[in-house]
Amino acid sequence: MEKEARRVPTSLVIALFSGAFLLVSLYAFRGWIDHGADIFLALAQNGMAWCL
Repeated sequence: MEKEARRVPTSLVIALFSGAFLLVSLYAFRGWIDHGADIFLALAQNGMAWCL
């Protein structure tokens, strides 16, 4: 019984961290979609575009 009760908070913590990681990833992807061309042009002007 103790093992089951202990497993629930661990699952909750994992779910919360996974959700936070998903939100951060989605915001990063959205930023890349919105500003990707500008980022690439800035890197191209500095000669670093092909280092990615």
